[in-house]
Amino acid sequence: MGATEIVFIFLVYLLLFGAKGIPSFARTMGGAVREFRNATDQIQREILSSTDGIKEEVNKVRKAADAADPFNSPPARPKPQASNSPDVASEDEVTDKPNS
Repeated sequence: MGATEIVFIFLVYLLLFGAKGIPSFARTMGGAVREFRNATDQIQREILSSTDGIKEEVNKVRKAADAADPFNSPPARPKPQASNSPDVASEDEVTDKPNS
């Protein structure tokens, strides 16, 4: 509910019940807003707690699938070769830059 709707409701209430009813109206509106916020927080907590169980189950299934399929693992990185060996080209030979 936007600010204009709240102001409109307040003006209608003021016309119907007069200035003496404003404190009770404010209390009622404050209680309604508080209840609405509590309800939305509770729903959000419930949704988040239910998704935690689903996440745990998905992770269990993934771990089981990874353990059962050895080909699913990432490839191993090749080990770097030693630069002292004669069959490895030096940096100057690879880039064809003259030494300065």
